Amino acid sequence: MDTTKITVQTTVSADKSKVWTYYTMPEHITQWNFASDDWQCPAVENDMRVGGKYNARMEAKDGSVGFDFEAVYDDIQEGEEFTYTMLDGRQAHVSFKNLGDETEVTVTFDAEKENNEELQRSGWQAILDNFRNYVEAN
Repeated sequence: MDTTKITVQTTVSADKSKVWTYYTMPEHITQWNFASDDWQCPAVENDMRVGGKYNARMEAKDGSVGFDFEAVYDDIQEGEEFTYTMLDGRQAHVSFKNLGDETEVTVTFDAEKENNEELQRSGWQAILDNFRNYVEAN
């Protein structure tokens, strides 16, 4: 089965250690893990070890819709990169590249079949941009 891979990327004006921490710690994830201001991520559990589970509650602020984004970690290179598998079998890989005073964050994920590729790319990119803005503001 051929799976379409989608890649989104951003460059954060912060050192790699801070970027990794803000990307992986639940108290930070709840502050940036949504694509638009009318959504929120009120709860996150992150057992960051191989075989550990990630669960982020994503929901509209008006309560009209919500879902749990769940995954299991396959590989973790602390401070560098990690790979996880979502419950539907799709995988994602996140890497952090040191660029001196900046850090490049790249997320590559298997596309799902429900939504078109551009919608998925724009949604994941919006979340990543929100992450960059949060890190740079804190």
